[in-house]
Amino acid sequence: MADSLSAGLGEENGKEKEIRERDKKPTKTEANKDKDGATGSLGFNDKNGGSKGQKRNLSDLSLLRFITTELTRGYFLEHNEAKYTERRERVYTCLRIPKELEKLMTFGFFLCLDTFLYVFTLLPLRVILALLRLFTGPCCGLSGSRLLQPAQVCDVLKGFIMVLCYSMMSYVDYSMMYHLIRGQSVIKLYIIYNMLEVADRLFSSFGQDILDALYWTATEPKEKKRAHIGVIPHFLMAVLYVFLHAILIMVQATTLNVAFNSHNKSLLTIMMSNNFVEIKGSVFKKFEKNNLFQMSNSDIKERFTNYILLLIVCLRNMEQFSWNPDHLWVLFPDVVMVITSEVAVDVVKHAFITKFNDISADVYGEYRASLAFDLVSSRQKNAYTDYSDSVSRRMGFIPLPLALLLIRVVTSSVKIQGSLSFMCVLLFYLGMITLKVLNSIVLLGTSCMFVKEANMEEKLFDPPPSVASSRANSRAHRTKHVHTAPQQEPPKDKAGISLASDISQPINAAESAAPMLPNSDSDTFLTTPDEDDDDKIINVDTGLEGDGLKHRTPKKDLLEIDRFTICGNRID
Repeated sequence: MADSLSAGLGEENGKEKEIRERDKKPTKTEANKDKDGATGSLGFNDKNGGSKGQKRNLSDLSLLRFITTELTRGYFLEHNEAKYTERRERVYTCLRIPKELEKLMTFGFFLCLDTFLYVFTLLPLRVILALLRLFTGPCCGLSGSRLLQPAQVCDVLKGFIMVLCYSMMSYVDYSMMYHLIRGQSVIKLYIIYNMLEVADRLFSSFGQDILDALYWTATEPKEKKRAHIGVIPHFLMAVLYVFLHAILIMVQATTLNVAFNSHNKSLLTIMMSNNFVEIKGSVFKKFEKNNLFQMSNSDIKERFTNYILLLIVCLRNMEQFSWNPDHLWVLFPDVVMVITSEVAVDVVKHAFITKFNDISADVYGEYRASLAFDLVSSRQKNAYTDYSDSVSRRMGFIPLPLALLLIRVVTSSVKIQGSLSFMCVLLFYLGMITLKVLNSIVLLGTSCMFVKEANMEEKLFDPPPSVASSRANSRAHRTKHVHTAPQQEPPKDKAGISLASDISQPINAAESAAPMLPNSDSDTFLTTPDEDDDDKIINVDTGLEGDGLKHRTPKKDLLEIDRFTICGNRID
């Protein structure tokens, strides 16, 4: 009896296992249906059905059917709408770059022209007025007060520098320099021209610092008369700098003149191809908005300097051909080629930089507003610098050496004899003054419009930075980022977690100690946007990054960026 029961239970268990295995394994018909569905999705569905035991129709897998499917296959771009919209915006940005860039270049060109004309027109008049006040002041009872204002002292120093350097330049023989350079080989001249470009940038970066040191040493309040002797070495250093920089630009202009007068134009072609090498050195780098602002200012200065060099070359060539107007048309194609290559290189360079770094074309409007702000702020009563010096710091364009060279070339090329010649010179000088005044009026009106559009009017009423405020700001910045030993190791609780409140207290105290200047919404307008702004702001405020305290460089306003501010722009 027991054996029969155990046998029955075993049979039932075996049947249940078989049923479970049947449920797990798909039937052959279902497998065939799946295969037919897969082939059907590729366009090779079996016409006779996927029944069991039926063979596929191999005629459907023909080359003609494959080609037909490839020709009629479709896709929908709207499935990735965001990607294609971004690509289209990049194309539109590249197409807008030439227009926006040339607007900035045109505005910057007239800024440099205004600064350059100031050296020839208003600076001599200001020097004469300052000297008259200096000599007539004691007779008018002004001996007790300051005879000259700081701006007049700077003007007199500029005038003396120009006179001394011009007297030194008169001993330099331009013709001998031309023949000496012409006797060199083409490759050697190409290397010399590249070295001169690098030297010009180095001279510009260090030269403005020399001039600023001279101006401040001559105008700072002094308690003892003996302290005025320190102006003499600064003045001699400034004279030496302006003279050497003028000689450098003269060699540069002479090399360009040799390239124009060469028979096969090979040197000129090599020099123009050097501009396209600039694209390789700039496009494949990481640029932020501040870096692009520096490059734009450098391009403005370089383009204006090239125009003056071309003018010097044309003057020297016209003198050699007795001012024959027909020779001007001989030089015209080469001049157009130089200018066209310069413009083309700038457009291509900026177009690809904005494309690779996702920078909008509207950023050039911000750059114009920043340059316009410098012009408008220099006309304020609380201005702390001359506009020509502001342009020199912003763009690296120092007009004194270039103006000195142009005066030297013009006086050696044009012979003034007779009263009629002096009348022509006087009329030409009055015309230059008229051009300077008209240019200044138009620039001032345009700059006010740009500042108003950028909502930067409130910044015009900010007080100029003083010594006390700068020191307080630097102390606050040091207390924010550089901590003492107890602050580097904040007290920890029992769980070993550092208390952030102990770190925030000295920061708040330092911020309250610094003088509060009025801020405006334009601060955020001219600040470079970075990724993960919230995280970076927290790191800057607390100085925390990872497990320790590290120094973080704060964001720089575009108004604080000059031509020679160091900004890392190479891709790691």
